[in-house]
Amino acid sequence: MRARINYLELTSASTGRSKAFYTAAFGWDFTDFGPDYSATTSDDTDLGLTGEVDAESAPVLPVIEVTGLEVVREIIIAQGGQVVKPIFAFPGGRRFHFRDPDGHVLGAWERVEHG
Repeated sequence: MRARINYLELTSASTGRSKAFYTAAFGWDFTDFGPDYSATTSDDTDLGLTGEVDAESAPVLPVIEVTGLEVVREIIIAQGGQVVKPIFAFPGGRRFHFRDPDGHVLGAWERVEHG
């Protein structure tokens, strides 16, 4: 199984302000995926900015790209992890959030190709 952290998601009170900050500071280009979500799409380690803050969000959310999302979820549960946000779809893939045994919240996602 190939798995690597390739995405970090930051919660933001103003995604527009955050996007402007990171664009000015580092020259990063963002793509908007709705009014409260923007992300870099460099195909390297990307940064997402979300205005959607809820009980299952973390200030910084490392996201691990995997293959076999359901299998990975079951392994995480078997190893003592806890799913805190069930699998959901978004443009380009599906993911879920989980809490590891030390209490850290991370995401696992699987790319979905549309053709």
